[in-house]
Amino acid sequence: MDTAHRSFPILVALFVLLFGVTSSQPYEEFLQCLEFHDSNITSIVYTRANSSFSSLLESSIRNPRFDTSATPKPLLIFTPRQISHIQSAIRCSRAHRIQIRVRSGGHDYEGLSYSTISPSLTFLVLDLRNLRAIQVDVPSKTAWAQAGATLGELYYAIAAESRTLAFPAGMWPTVGLGGHISGGGYGSLLRKHGIAADNVVDAQVVDVEGRILDRASMGEDLFWAIRGGGGNTFGIVVAWKLSLVSVPPTVTLFTVSRTAQHKGIELFHRWQHVVDKLPDDLIVMASLSRDNGTILASFDSLFLGKTDALLPLLEQRFPELGVSRSDCIEMSWIQSILYSADFPINGSLEVLRNRTTGSAKFKGKSDYVKEPIPISGFEGIWEKLKEVGVQTGGLILASYGGKMSEIPESSIPFPHRAGNIYQVEEVAFWVEDGVEAADGYLNWLRGLYEYMTPYVSKNPREAYANYRDLDIGRSWGSSYYKNNFDRLVRVKTAVDPANFFRNEQSIPPLSSWR
Repeated sequence: MDTAHRSFPILVALFVLLFGVTSSQPYEEFLQCLEFHDSNITSIVYTRANSSFSSLLESSIRNPRFDTSATPKPLLIFTPRQISHIQSAIRCSRAHRIQIRVRSGGHDYEGLSYSTISPSLTFLVLDLRNLRAIQVDVPSKTAWAQAGATLGELYYAIAAESRTLAFPAGMWPTVGLGGHISGGGYGSLLRKHGIAADNVVDAQVVDVEGRILDRASMGEDLFWAIRGGGGNTFGIVVAWKLSLVSVPPTVTLFTVSRTAQHKGIELFHRWQHVVDKLPDDLIVMASLSRDNGTILASFDSLFLGKTDALLPLLEQRFPELGVSRSDCIEMSWIQSILYSADFPINGSLEVLRNRTTGSAKFKGKSDYVKEPIPISGFEGIWEKLKEVGVQTGGLILASYGGKMSEIPESSIPFPHRAGNIYQVEEVAFWVEDGVEAADGYLNWLRGLYEYMTPYVSKNPREAYANYRDLDIGRSWGSSYYKNNFDRLVRVKTAVDPANFFRNEQSIPPLSSWR
């Protein structure tokens, strides 16, 4: 018998001793089930008795709100190194009624990839960190990327092969591909190329029966559903085949900020009338935020070209912004990722492979704006940002139009397309510990969200699935997916009728939703 076989009974005995599990309960049987499928399983199973359990759990918690003694913890963490490990985890979890939470990067806004709101729930975390291989094929402009890879690792791999290829996804390097693409995934190229899920051409999924499926074998309904219908719902996505996009050798970025005294509110109001009608080579994001008492209106732009072409375009379309040549910085597309993540643009790309990051506690919410907000509305937002106790918070606005208006709402589950001027993220950040501090920020954010009600989409009040928000309540299905929700329920009913893959906001089968 090898070392793994000899050590496994010791692991089980420790588990029983520490947690009062008897041989008649499913936990010991679950571990024995895993060993039956793979004798070396102990090297990728971390129970609460393991000295590395806490550090492993915390290593990918990106929101310290969900890293407290009161946060429900998994029974164990499972870190598969190959697809057969995932198959074993599914089969054994089903057999012994242990729920699976799937984590790739750990950026779930409500912590549901590694925790739960139900203290009595028995669950394990299937952490995909070891499944992050990436293969880039420049001639076909495609890449296979495993779901445990981060955006930074993907961008690094693409840049190693070509500086004129990119992928239209988010701008924060530590975000995991598995969850990001499963919920849509947008970034600075959305007006030119759509969102990440729009650019997936194949996938590898392990379904509830433990079968490995690709696009051809899963069928078009399931392939449609996994591209934006939410993670941990239809199966476990192991890898994505991505369609890469061409970018010019040189792009131009600028960031300009204004205070109220320098016409910040007026610029915000004017910005709404311009941004969705600009050429799709140009995106101008905006934010209205308070940081330690200073309230700023900021405008961040990426232009797929050089400064000499950008400046006359802005002078014609948005002269009020007053962008000058000195505001503009030319760089490669991969350097724009460094810039957006606050890394030196001439520094090593190795920083994109760093999976660790510090983070403040935060709560986010989302909205979509279809008609320009009047100046009086922005004045009210400005006043909300002045409220006592708010240190860091505000609105982050992603402009739409371009390619986003050309793709039909039903193309993939992500439905937020034509008719939207921009997407809003309402957000609050804080560093203080304790329930009282958290409640103060959460109440402020909910007040801001309530204030926004007259100015955003209605029936439903739309929201972005990757900015998961448990405040939404039972209407989350129509808020995230609009009319696509019904089709998602039908797909779920067909592929996972017993609702094995689930969390608090996963697509339910028809029998669970009635």
